[in-house]
Amino acid sequence: MSSVHNNATKITELDIAIIGGGSAGITLAAKLNDVSALVVEPRTPGERDCSWALWANKAQQKQFKKATKGSWQQWRFIDHHSEVVHCSEQFHYLSLSSADYMSECENSLSKGVNLVRAVAENFHTDGIGGSFTAAGQHYNAKKIYDSRPPKISEGSLKQHFLGWEIRTKKPITNAQIATLMDFRVDQSRGLHFIYALPFSERRLLIESTMISVRLEDKDWYRQAIKQWLQEQNIEIEQKLGEETGVIPMQSVKSSDRNTLTIGAASGAVRSSSGYAFAGIQAQITKLAKGISRGQFAVPAPIPPILKRMDKIFNGVLLSHPELGVSIMMRTAKALDANGFARFMLGSATIIDWVRVILAMPKIPFVKQIFH
Repeated sequence: MSSVHNNATKITELDIAIIGGGSAGITLAAKLNDVSALVVEPRTPGERDCSWALWANKAQQKQFKKATKGSWQQWRFIDHHSEVVHCSEQFHYLSLSSADYMSECENSLSKGVNLVRAVAENFHTDGIGGSFTAAGQHYNAKKIYDSRPPKISEGSLKQHFLGWEIRTKKPITNAQIATLMDFRVDQSRGLHFIYALPFSERRLLIESTMISVRLEDKDWYRQAIKQWLQEQNIEIEQKLGEETGVIPMQSVKSSDRNTLTIGAASGAVRSSSGYAFAGIQAQITKLAKGISRGQFAVPAPIPPILKRMDKIFNGVLLSHPELGVSIMMRTAKALDANGFARFMLGSATIIDWVRVILAMPKIPFVKQIFH
């Protein structure tokens, strides 16, 4: 980092500026070497702690060990008619503390890579770089990577949730199994399911999750959680925290073609599932390697064919919401544990795809393809 004076204003010159220190921004910063770089993020990791999840192979299980809150070889899907339980030796379903992960990244920044706890303001772009201010300081960067989350269109499909982390009065049954989707809840307002992760025999994360266009009042999600807990005979000893979230299930387009967006801002969220962490990790790893070779273009986070398939899937959900539960359960039944993990990670084999396609209701999907 170097400083020059221009009309009595001190300007700090940077090779790279990263706007936003969330999953994508701080991961990129932690992977940079031999450059002058700055991450601009107003909030501490603790102020925005939430749960992130992914299907992790053995190398990733080791990589994210310090931030891991829970790890499961088994996960399940339930509706009123059946239950599907997957068990994998190759992949574990991990729940990560975002605060622990981001703190670890912040503490591992290389020399020349700095963090300022502030809001970036007064942007003036110049190609893929530009100038801005943060905490009263003026900066000029050759390259600016923007990781701030995209705006969510009001009429678009969204995954929205409210969750509690609780301590239970008695041990939880089957604490070794993560419940990814329990559809035995109110389906009158959209695709609705309970997501429940037992971190131990008496510590549980439970979320009421909806896939729909309209958000619900917070008490609606809370009531769904209370009812599910009652039906499972789970009593709360202590509520440890509450979190909410809205994940866009839509294509993301940059308003400025020169803007180097990364992470969710670049479309790294799978629009059919809401999962993003694994895709962001893959994108940022490729980007950091490119930067080390003098290549600054942002890799596409999701292949075009996969984006097209997700768009078709979401179109069916919008036009036939009554098929949502059936589609999800059919997908879970069509694949074994490893195949399902690959499918969710965007690395499904041709055989995985054939199994899923054959399991789907044909007419709604064919209509959507030609829509």
